[in-house]
Amino acid sequence: MFGRYRLLAFLILVPILAPILAPILAPILGTVTIVTAIAGPLDMAPINAMDRAAFVEKFGGIFENSPWVAEKAWEKRPFASLDDMHAAMVAVARNAPAPMQLALLQSHPDLAGKEAQAGTMTASSVAEQASAGLNSLSHSEMVQIADLNAAYKKKFGFPFIIAVRMYTREGILFEFNRRLQNDTQTEFANDLQNVYIITHLRLNKLLDPG
Repeated sequence: MFGRYRLLAFLILVPILAPILAPILAPILGTVTIVTAIAGPLDMAPINAMDRAAFVEKFGGIFENSPWVAEKAWEKRPFASLDDMHAAMVAVARNAPAPMQLALLQSHPDLAGKEAQAGTMTASSVAEQASAGLNSLSHSEMVQIADLNAAYKKKFGFPFIIAVRMYTREGILFEFNRRLQNDTQTEFANDLQNVYIITHLRLNKLLDPG
């Protein structure tokens, strides 16, 4: 079971993700002990000094094809830290009307879907899906994921979203099948929770590529 989560060690060193990940991983991994990593703080002054246009230009892609999240979060400056900034973005998405939340979910591409095959995914999504090997699937794996994508969207009306950087291909398939058994309300919440994880990872990667 633990082999499905190849980045668990990384996860343990990122305490800010603990509250977000706990509801998702608890049923599978049980209690996870979080160890705080010591790192130098990011200088937020240049970010806090950005006007709205510059902020959206820099961070508008953190939430997939949804620059309105960054645009609204800008109003919450000054941010005390990167985590504070991400929390402001999450609050925007979490407090958005249901139709806007649905549009946010529907902005995400299918896993190894038609967008990947057509080369129309965002650079972030391309890198994320490649990290889990979704760009090198066998024919049978592609058929399997295509069937799962179709079944999920038919049942729920929005795409299956998962923080693929934290899973192997086997783990993704396991989660796909497990979550297909849920109801729409549960999966709407699961998708949003995964969006918040994905965006935190994207924000950290953008500002600390190393």
